[in-house]
Amino acid sequence: MAYPTSQTEPASCILVVDDQAPNRGLLEDTLVDNGFRVMTASNGAEALRILEKMQIDLVLLDIIMPGRSGFEVCREIKSNPLTYLNPVVFVTALSDKESRIQGIQAGADDLLTIPVDQFELLARVRSLLRVKHQTDELERAESVLFALALTVESRDPNTSGHCERISYLSRRLGEHLGMPAEQLTALRLGGVVHDIGKIKVPDAILLKPGPLTREEWVVMREHPVEGERICASLKSFRQVLPIIRHHHEKRDGSGYPDGLRGDEIPLSARVLQVVDIYDALTSERPYKSAMPAAAAFKIMKEEVRNGWWDPDVFGGFENLLQKDGPETRSPHKPAAYIH
Repeated sequence: MAYPTSQTEPASCILVVDDQAPNRGLLEDTLVDNGFRVMTASNGAEALRILEKMQIDLVLLDIIMPGRSGFEVCREIKSNPLTYLNPVVFVTALSDKESRIQGIQAGADDLLTIPVDQFELLARVRSLLRVKHQTDELERAESVLFALALTVESRDPNTSGHCERISYLSRRLGEHLGMPAEQLTALRLGGVVHDIGKIKVPDAILLKPGPLTREEWVVMREHPVEGERICASLKSFRQVLPIIRHHHEKRDGSGYPDGLRGDEIPLSARVLQVVDIYDALTSERPYKSAMPAAAAFKIMKEEVRNGWWDPDVFGGFENLLQKDGPETRSPHKPAAYIH
């Protein structure tokens, strides 16, 4: 018997993993009858190979199998950055409390006990797939913003790699300062998109080799506000927005766009701006050579004394680079550090 499906379900692919052919066949028939695409595997190793090669939306996983148990396979799925968002449902004859606890600890999203009620199976699958599709949409939206931010960077060949370096070093500094995990994520994302608002700044201003006029500065100073507006629709970016808007503020109130003072500036923005200034000083530009780290720190110390940057954040950054040595001190980190 078939049950109504949503318009998105025919594109959903479900992996059924069970060493017993009758169990696989029963689940496969039910899912195919209801518009899903199905892949099957008879053991954990085969399942993981399929996950490496194919786009799978949800995994129905037995626990007791030869070789790797379902618990082991689930832990591997949930520890892999490429598959950890895939919902995993244990379908098993085990129903004791200990097995359920082990399933939760392994990262499973749900557990169904054999014999499986078809109505319950389809209800659970559809519910988890709705969440998965929403997550996929969110990832696609973030990818668009990242692509847009890197497009802005590519307009000026002299800033190549700037976003990657800011993303990496901002997160490292946040870790060094003991900031919570959600703020570390915000710093990683903010490093990529902090200047995304420059998409609205004309090339004649953005790439101008000399000083900007008063009118040109008015346009340039709008880019943090524009960047916040571009990213505001993503709820997952709510902790990134203060970084985008306030990374050009100064503690003495002379920054922009809001003239915030002291601790009115969010800590995450204070962290990113210190890294941003360091990268600008130690990178080559058409109008200047790249400074050695020591010369950059001398200038930044003077700016701290002038009341521009947070002295504690700056001190933490200097300590971080001294502790981690020349590899971290280098402003040219590879792209892999963005992830």
